[in-house]
Amino acid sequence: MFIATLIAANEIDPRALELAREAIAARGAVPTSSRWIEAGRAVDIGFTGDAKAVRSVLEGLIADTDIVVQPDAGRAKRLMVADMDSTMITIECIDELADYAGIKPQIAEITESAMRGELDFEGALNARVALLKGLDAGVIDRCYAERLRIMPGAKALVRTMKANGARCVLVSGGFTVFADRVAAEIGFDRALSNRLEIADGVLAGTVTMPIIGAAAKRETLLAEAEALGIGLDLALAVGDGANDIPMIEMAGLGAAYHAKPKTAAAAGARIDHNDLTALLYAQGYAKADWVE
Repeated sequence: MFIATLIAANEIDPRALELAREAIAARGAVPTSSRWIEAGRAVDIGFTGDAKAVRSVLEGLIADTDIVVQPDAGRAKRLMVADMDSTMITIECIDELADYAGIKPQIAEITESAMRGELDFEGALNARVALLKGLDAGVIDRCYAERLRIMPGAKALVRTMKANGARCVLVSGGFTVFADRVAAEIGFDRALSNRLEIADGVLAGTVTMPIIGAAAKRETLLAEAEALGIGLDLALAVGDGANDIPMIEMAGLGAAYHAKPKTAAAAGARIDHNDLTALLYAQGYAKADWVE
């Protein structure tokens, strides 16, 4: 048994629900019962049949609505591994540091290419950090205070999952000077990220090796699941960039959040219209159950 969850940015018209059921049947699947998680906002449609075919026909069928198709069993996850920049926070920290150095366009272009999977992540990170050599380390605290904002829905997602027994881990290709504070503010159990090297009060233009990249994210997901004694079907991974693809592909629910095209194509679910609370609806949590 599978579930297709429709999550609207605004409201789901009952006629749209019927349209979705008809589309599922048209692909040779058999829709069963429907259940509102949140009236007018999020609804489950149970079905038997080909889950990939159902997902393909439902995505884009209803305007401003995200679709998550997954097995009914194990939908409430016991582990989440999440990216930070542009996922749990609204900015790319390295781009904002570059702005204080007066070179944001140059670095942002490299960041975008790396996140799209057009450049090797580790090489691109080293190149960008090298351009920041000599920047006053004091701008790190300024950047955190002036520009860093938690992504809407992040606190509710992490705190609700933890209240229901899940472990939540932040794994970032960004920097410890941001990730450790973000993890504490949101409520993550653990944070893993890259360490900017600082000497005499300025950035040295290097990061401590080894770099936390795609492989480390995947390995963290595997290790955390093993430590909990659970299968990967009970894990959620969420991110937006190409370096998130390996962990997204491994997780039972791999979610691309407002993601780059290559990441969206690799993910089992795409969240394009809602904030991070869509991943609570996907797990069956009504708003009354959220911890905010």
